[in-house]
Amino acid sequence: MPSTSQHGPGAELEIKLALPTADPASLARQLARLPALARRKPVRKQVDNIYFDTPAQALRAQRMALRLRRVGGDDAPQWLQTFKTSDGGDSALSLRGEWEVPVPGPALVQAALQAAPPWQRLDPEGAVFAALQPCFATAFERTAWTVRRRDGSVIEVALDLGQITSGQRSVPICELELELLAGAPTALFDLARHIALHIAVLPLAASKAQRGHALRDGTLDTPLRARPQRLGGDVAWHHMVQPVLGEMFAQFTANLNALRHCDDPELVHQARVGWRRFRGAVRLFKPAVPAQALPSWQGLQPLLTALGELRDLDVACTQTLPALQNAFVAECAERMQAWQAMELAFRHAAVQQRRAVRHALQAPAVGSDLLAITLWLDDMSRPQAWGDSPGLPGKTVRRWVRQRIQRLHAQWKKALRDSTHAESQHRARILAKRLRYNIEALCPLLPARTQRWLQQASGVQAGIGASRDLLQAGVLAQRLAVDRGIVAFLRGYAAGRADVPWASQLPGSV
Repeated sequence: MPSTSQHGPGAELEIKLALPTADPASLARQLARLPALARRKPVRKQVDNIYFDTPAQALRAQRMALRLRRVGGDDAPQWLQTFKTSDGGDSALSLRGEWEVPVPGPALVQAALQAAPPWQRLDPEGAVFAALQPCFATAFERTAWTVRRRDGSVIEVALDLGQITSGQRSVPICELELELLAGAPTALFDLARHIALHIAVLPLAASKAQRGHALRDGTLDTPLRARPQRLGGDVAWHHMVQPVLGEMFAQFTANLNALRHCDDPELVHQARVGWRRFRGAVRLFKPAVPAQALPSWQGLQPLLTALGELRDLDVACTQTLPALQNAFVAECAERMQAWQAMELAFRHAAVQQRRAVRHALQAPAVGSDLLAITLWLDDMSRPQAWGDSPGLPGKTVRRWVRQRIQRLHAQWKKALRDSTHAESQHRARILAKRLRYNIEALCPLLPARTQRWLQQASGVQAGIGASRDLLQAGVLAQRLAVDRGIVAFLRGYAAGRADVPWASQLPGSV
């Protein structure tokens, strides 16, 4: 996540927002009605870009992008060559290096890159430039408003609708970019919040260039899994808390964005994992974070509930029920027919619930809360935000983290001692997840013995989770009014599994 305290020449501070709407054609009209944009005349233009990289993807490896942009009509086209560098973060809010110059025509100009210090460091001998070739293209209509505020700030609001294309593959572009042209970053944040109150948005970390590369590689909708940060032993508070939380939040939002148009059940799972990791780490860090109030995520609750219900159906369809089919059918044709009818009912319910999730993503409250969290995380990236935090402990980060994990482990041990009924088992499982996720995220700061705790917590999570999945399959089967014999079978199987002493199977003493 970038610090927004500096915004100078060669820098581009912007917020990117995906627009999860069922009616992209109406977006320009919706935006034009917003009070902040209503009295400003938009400028429309067709934008065509060609992105370049080497066969070994030298620019992509450095999180850089180089493009040729064509604007204007066929009678008087204009060409711009743009070189961009990334801030290295995974946030919708980005502070990037940008060097853009007019060029005579549809060909790269090497001399135009020499004004960019990062390019000079990357390619002092010109070998990279000589190896450049077209990779993918984007074509979109841009509708842009220039917002001049009384405080002197100037912001461009750009609606982009079109496509990214690589060979025979394509993916739609439907996004909003807010770029700060002049003034303080707070003006950018205020306008973004104003838009999010009225129009459904999702923070979008991946640039068009990043999505183009992923489209070309066939990895565009690959579920994003946890990628714990590499933390040094003498890390400062803002260099520990903000990157850890930012990575977790990025996992959540990246999978949400992919869920808009991909049916992979793993996206649902990884989105929920990302959110639970984030929420658990916020709870762990809460005594030490700056005094500013945590942003509310009440507006996310309908989406989170819908995701949970979809995950239950996905697990039943892909894991629980396939594993039990032979035990129920037992080579009986009549039972096989009933089982197949039940599977069809579950798949239909999953399709309907996936639609419900996508509908929930279109609620402005979701984007508004996600944007508030994005800006809160950015604020925590600045050292000065921590200067007057009354909760900041007077001890090293490593020592404080170890004490917090030890405290969490003690809470988990206490919950395990009373895990004989469903409610207490659920609490033990929740604490196991929190312990596991936080140990994984903070591993470089923790002693070796916590790896044993991690293994044990993972075992408890899996054991209780498997029993819970069986029980939930029976509940869903009854709700979907499937064959009574199957409902009874699922209940009986779940009851038998509940008698298994899962806790005794853990390696060693907890």
